Parts: sequence; C-alpha cells; structure tokens
Amino acid sequence: LPQLEGRATVEMTFLKPNNEPFDINGVNFPQAKMKMVIDGYASPVTGGNFVDLVNKGFYSNMKIQRSDGFVVQTGDPDGEADGYVGKAGKAVGAGKHGERLIPLEITVKGDKGPFYETTIEDEGRGGEATVLPFSSYGAMGWAREEYDSNSGSSQFFWLLFDSDLTPAGKN
Repeated sequence: LPQLEGRATVEMTFLKPNNEPFDINGVNFPQAKMKMVIDGYASPVTGGNFVDLVNKGFYSNMKIQRSDGFVVQTGDPDGEADGYVGKAGKAVGAGKHGERLIPLEITVKGDKGPFYETTIEDEGRGGEATVLPFSSYGAMGWAREEYDSNSGSSQFFWLLFDSDLTPAGKN
C-alpha cells in the first residue's frame, strides 16, 4: 500500500451539474475549491492511499454521492465496485469487486504510531483522544461499511459542522 511520510497538501475543485452555483452563506460561487492537509504522521497508510488516488486522477470528474447537510461524500466510482480497483497486489483485489482495501488506522495521543484493523472502542480506549480529532467542522473521514473496519477503499467525506454527538478531541 502507498504510504505518506510527513504531510501533503491536496487541492480539489468541485463543480455542480449544469454549472449550477454553490450557495455558501447566500453568496453564489461557480465552483467550490477545497484545500486539504493530509497527515501522514498520524495516518501514513490512509494518507498515502488518498494522495496516491489524487495523483492518479481517480477523483477527477467524480460526482458527489452524498450531500445531506451533515456530510459531503465522494469517491464511489461508477460501476459495480465500491472503491478504487487497480493492479493486483496484497491489498488490491481484497474487496468483493477487486477494490484496494485500506485498514482502519488510528493514532491515540501519546502513542508512537497508529494501530490498525480495530476500533478504538475494541481496544478498550474509547475515552482517549486521538491525534486527528474527528468531530469538528471540515474534518475528513474515510468511508467504510458500518461493521467492517477494514472496508475503506476510496470513498471519503467531510463534516459540514461541529458534531454535537462526539465531544471535541474524542472519537
């Protein structure tokens, strides 16, 4: 799997169908530009996978699959596959339609590195803070099936406001 050493900055431009404008606080914009800082220190595999897919052009011209006022989600390609399908390898082809699968990756504050393939709750550390908090406006997440922590491939989402469900700094 690709791995990101350090941090990377990724910029994406989103367009609406039929050149409809984005209404942001009552102001219309022809496109939405998003600049993301990807943290390979806390999530080298997830970050490396995302940057690799951006560099391959995987997300170019991709539709937004979900935009419901809470999150915006993209990364689900057209067709049968639920994520990125590439050349065969240890992680590529592991998904039900040949998707490259990315293990769940979490770094808890104070740890020297991430742990993989298990949730923070399953590790008995549910009350501890993670290095990358996941409860604030603009936080990005890797989409997965609800009960399969290793089912991520290429779908990602970002939060549109601070979550009242999760206290700041906790996941």
